[in-house]
Amino acid sequence: MQQIAEWLERLDLGQYAQRFSQKEIDVSVLPHLTDEDLKELGVPLGHRRKILAAINQGAESIQPIAEGTRGVEPKNQRVPERRQITVLFSDLVGSTALSERMDAEDQREVISAYQRCVAEAVRRFDGFVAKYMGDGVLVYFGYPEAHEDDPERAVRAGLELVAEVGVLKTHASLAARVGIATGLVVVGDQVGSGAAQEQAIVGKTPNLAARLQGVAAPNMVVIAEGTRKLVGNLFELEDLGAKDLKGIAGPEHAWAVLRPSSAESREARDTSGLTALVGRQKELDLLLRCWSKAINSEGQVVLLSGEAGVGKSRLTAALVEHLATEPHTRLRYFCSPQHTDSALYPIISQMEHAAGFARGDTAQTKLDKLDAVLAQSYTPPEHRALFAELLSLPNDGRYPKVDLTPQQRRQRTFEVLTTQIVSLAQQSPVLMIFEDVHWIDPTSLEALGRGIDRIKGVGVLLVITHRPEFEPPWAGRPYVTALSLDRLGRGDDRCENN
Repeated sequence: MQQIAEWLERLDLGQYAQRFSQKEIDVSVLPHLTDEDLKELGVPLGHRRKILAAINQGAESIQPIAEGTRGVEPKNQRVPERRQITVLFSDLVGSTALSERMDAEDQREVISAYQRCVAEAVRRFDGFVAKYMGDGVLVYFGYPEAHEDDPERAVRAGLELVAEVGVLKTHASLAARVGIATGLVVVGDQVGSGAAQEQAIVGKTPNLAARLQGVAAPNMVVIAEGTRKLVGNLFELEDLGAKDLKGIAGPEHAWAVLRPSSAESREARDTSGLTALVGRQKELDLLLRCWSKAINSEGQVVLLSGEAGVGKSRLTAALVEHLATEPHTRLRYFCSPQHTDSALYPIISQMEHAAGFARGDTAQTKLDKLDAVLAQSYTPPEHRALFAELLSLPNDGRYPKVDLTPQQRRQRTFEVLTTQIVSLAQQSPVLMIFEDVHWIDPTSLEALGRGIDRIKGVGVLLVITHRPEFEPPWAGRPYVTALSLDRLGRGDDRCENN
């Protein structure tokens, strides 16, 4: 523990030594720490990033060593490993021209502002700034910390990056180009020393990202074919065709990212089709038994928990497939790590999808579409007015005015949302799937709780998926079933898709 304390002191983070000690975090545990672990310890975001970066830049240097050799740096013994990562390479447009018309001090300020802007944009999506190369920035998504949606995070970071660089207030107008590629790499030994030390990433992917940046226009994000397959239809793309890239064998298909699409869900991400569900029959049978109760007006809630990649979404998809021929109403909600602070994000997104809102629709068209979908649940005009407000649509006079205080409006909106579900269930059974609730915003969590309180006694099956770290406040109720998915053993021969 003394070695941990000394290491934290060298990072100017000695205030966390006691917390590490209380949780029995010694040098053998240190390389395995994740961002979630540090968050649980109460370490703020900036310090978490600093600790994770330091771990990957020399955690082995604090491994136990014999007395008398303390202070001698041991040889780095990290074993290379294969990882799939997404690499983002950003380049500042016209930096050579800037150097010709600016003095060195002004140019340094411009480059520094650009680098800070890039770093802030990618860190919001948990990207890791691996290296600054003059006017270029190399970023990893999926290393040192992996997420199941790293390609999506990289593309969203790229779009925000080019937008924010374009409005930077500096001595000159700036623009950036971004290239993104995804693939297997070998994370090898550390190279360099001191502040210049970095983790070597070997493989085609970093070079491909850099080359794709070279074919991008100013303020453009260009992605490789491998990345495009992984993000599915989450973004509107322009096909740039096959490109011959220097140092890359054979032509590479490139795509320009225009903007996020309106189909922000796992269904939009997955364009390759689902594999057969094998080995989860007991879990599927449990869901079907709960459905049988729901169609007999015994409302049911299933809390489906499991680590990322264990098969939660695949199991819910199997349930949807199984019920495809039965008359029912299906409602799907998707929480997002990028919208944990956006009030009612999954509910608003579901309503926009159900109403069929399209990019370019006028407010009048959206109101007409909203009326059409709400007519199916016999929603009265005064309730429709609240739905319009929820979707930030103007009341063109078709609805009565709602004169409520903010607190009254909030409570009334919750009531209207719940009433709509009950009304739908009175017409046909309702299957509700609320995915990734570990990312839910607080307002949606409250609305979801209100709904759970009301569905007992109506024909609704609500399936809520979440990771183990989320603690559902509804567990233990008679009509709530907890179902935990474990990872499958090598001999199970089962599919795990999440």
